[in-house]
Amino acid sequence: MTHLLLLIDWSQFKPEKIFGGQILERTPAGLSIVYLIGVGILISFLVMTFLDNFRRPKFVFEQNLPKEVRRKLTQTIANRGLYVWQVLFVILALFVFGFQVYWTKFADESNEQFQALSYKDLRNRRINSANLRGWMLDRTGKLDAALALYKVEKDGSVERTFPLEKEMAHLLGTERGTPGLERTLYKKEVEPMPEAWEILTKYKKPEPEQKDVRTTIDKNLQAYVAQQLEGKKGAIVVLNPQTGDVLAMYSNPSFNLAEAQNLSSYLKLEANKDQKPLLDRATREFYVPGSTFKTLTMMAAFRAGKEGTLLGDLPEGYIPFTGSRPIRDANGGCELCRNDVPLREAFKVSSNQYFAHLGNVLGRDRMGETARLLGIAAVDKASEAVTQGYFPDIWNASDRRIASALAPARATMVVGKDITLYDFGLEGMGQGLASQMTPFQMALIAATPANLQGRLMKPKIEADVPPQMFSQVLTPQQAAQVRDIMSTVTEEAGGTGGAVRQALAGTGIVAGGKTGTATKDGVPLFDPKTGERRFVLKKKKDENGQLVEYKDYLSYTRIDGWFICIAPLENPQVAIAVVIEDIGNRFGGQTAAPVAANVVLKARELGLLGDKYKPKAPPAKAPARKKK
Repeated sequence: MTHLLLLIDWSQFKPEKIFGGQILERTPAGLSIVYLIGVGILISFLVMTFLDNFRRPKFVFEQNLPKEVRRKLTQTIANRGLYVWQVLFVILALFVFGFQVYWTKFADESNEQFQALSYKDLRNRRINSANLRGWMLDRTGKLDAALALYKVEKDGSVERTFPLEKEMAHLLGTERGTPGLERTLYKKEVEPMPEAWEILTKYKKPEPEQKDVRTTIDKNLQAYVAQQLEGKKGAIVVLNPQTGDVLAMYSNPSFNLAEAQNLSSYLKLEANKDQKPLLDRATREFYVPGSTFKTLTMMAAFRAGKEGTLLGDLPEGYIPFTGSRPIRDANGGCELCRNDVPLREAFKVSSNQYFAHLGNVLGRDRMGETARLLGIAAVDKASEAVTQGYFPDIWNASDRRIASALAPARATMVVGKDITLYDFGLEGMGQGLASQMTPFQMALIAATPANLQGRLMKPKIEADVPPQMFSQVLTPQQAAQVRDIMSTVTEEAGGTGGAVRQALAGTGIVAGGKTGTATKDGVPLFDPKTGERRFVLKKKKDENGQLVEYKDYLSYTRIDGWFICIAPLENPQVAIAVVIEDIGNRFGGQTAAPVAANVVLKARELGLLGDKYKPKAPPAKAPARKKK
């Protein structure tokens, strides 16, 4: 018998032979099924035995005995003790099983302490090291323009390297905090684990993924916009309005990714409430948009057929209702001082009272409808404006996890009937309850009329994802008219964005845009030396009438400078939003507009505006003649 067994070629029965060279997982899957069947039979017998103890006694002579007698029998007493232990065993088993399920299934998502300490787990670190991520390339796809790559160090170790470690920090994300492109581009949503029976009968091994990813970011432009905000607080967003490609997006102050790898330094970054380096101001910080928001009001007017509305811009200002405070222009008087101001001129000089009046002429429904088409949540009450969360659906991404990681805070405006005409007028000019805007959202507002079809394209950061429309906001003809009006700000005398025209002089580029200067009240005041919130000690009486000391934290009113820009006007290839915090007594046209103009010039240098606007290479110098 032994001799016969040795003669059998057992290699023919290997899993890869039996299943046509497919999946080795079928053997453990089959054994798992056999194991489950065996366990099921065992449990069935145990349940039947357990229930049988309740249905009948073990011996015939016990059947006719009174209950009081049966309860005192040795067997009954023993069974009663066993029942207690059975129940206790089941409870403990369920507790242990539940404990294991929680820590393996749910703790990674819901337990903050587990998340904070998981990086110390050597198993996780080994798994992460074993699964090398691909290279992250910029829009050119060239290896020398990679945004994330591996390098072999002198000691032979392989390390993940980021050439723009600070400039791309918010986009790349950290392993410990908010996930960014590093944790989402290479870790696709895992498909449901197939059951053992599916593996045994029909499961096929998935094809290997292509791990290198080309993004829409231009590496050189990203580095440049970071330089433009050096020493300032603010953000810059640059989109291609025709495709939705995010060409650059930066928030300052930023941080080095290496700082976030160490727990103590990460906690220091998190504790810096003054600079807030971990906060992505481009997508997650709310600002008052100021006059840049008048672009939305203008688009709402075109959608409603009210672009020809003539309104007053008078010294006494716009008075929304009898007894209301007047709304005046930035100089406290009027920009045009006449009773028949057209939309084109009001936009050029940024008349507050015109657009406050126009907002009320259009009404809440029309303004709210346009806001929703631009991705802004139009809510009824001010209390709802701060509860809208994030908006991943605005992104055009191949995977939900990528959209969620980059999701902007949802911009909002209040359009309910309870707010007064005065307050709604303030929204029409970009103040008051229109204060929940991100730079990312303002870039989308600029990108809409810049799109030749009048569409808002979903922003995307993966180069190979096809363009996708979010909404049709304007007709192509309306979009062209809005672009023409936006050009008055930068191209015509008296426009508030004249600095852009000066910067682009001689390039042939015609740009359009809108300046903004916004006031934000109640900004916390910090001590520059300690980084702590400043306060003064005051006294008040408590409920018992005793004087108690308390801290009265200080705040101030901050002025922010804005500029949104599109270029070149005839076929815009860039839509830009720039915000610079705390500009003092200056205006957005003096602070943010020059930055936007510099970004346009850099985009031209990089060929992002098309071949027509590429700088001409200087003529080659003729070789010097040798003297005879």
